[in-house]
Amino acid sequence: MPPAPPYQTDQIFRTREVVVFTKSKTITVAIDSAMAAGGWPGGQGVQWVNSTTDNFTVTYSSGQWGGFLLYGSNESADQYTAMTGQQITYGYAVMVAGRGVISTLAYEQYTYASRHGGGPLVGLTYQPCQLLYFSLRGLWTLEDELALSGSPLAPALSTGVVCQLPKPVNEFFLGVQTTL
Repeated sequence: MPPAPPYQTDQIFRTREVVVFTKSKTITVAIDSAMAAGGWPGGQGVQWVNSTTDNFTVTYSSGQWGGFLLYGSNESADQYTAMTGQQITYGYAVMVAGRGVISTLAYEQYTYASRHGGGPLVGLTYQPCQLLYFSLRGLWTLEDELALSGSPLAPALSTGVVCQLPKPVNEFFLGVQTTL
């Protein structure tokens, strides 16, 4: 019988803010000045914006979608590597669009009403097979925040489905089957 491996085999070591299990199309996109100034987490939802250049340009999603960013702008996995700060410095990121399966930290943990109501924060409870949308901040959420905010753009289109719950064993990452 071979010796046991010197590592745990029941874990996925997560050094990124989004782990991609299957992905669809990726495209290099320019980021707008707001994203260059503010940064973003891996898995951040983005939407297209008009640009004065010939580059495909995105900004933080405000409930609309175009895709999500594959890498965060300042992930710990990039520290002390050639990737450190490059996305913000050069103004480009890698966007994913299409169907896939990911695990991400870029999701809303509290309801829209409690984040904007001034009262206590009320947690969102995710369940398998629930539809997901991008929040007004571009994070995955259960709530159609476009409709909740009274936006004339409502209703939001679904961007995914919950396929794995956030829990201690997966370091509180949310599993998403994307439908972008």
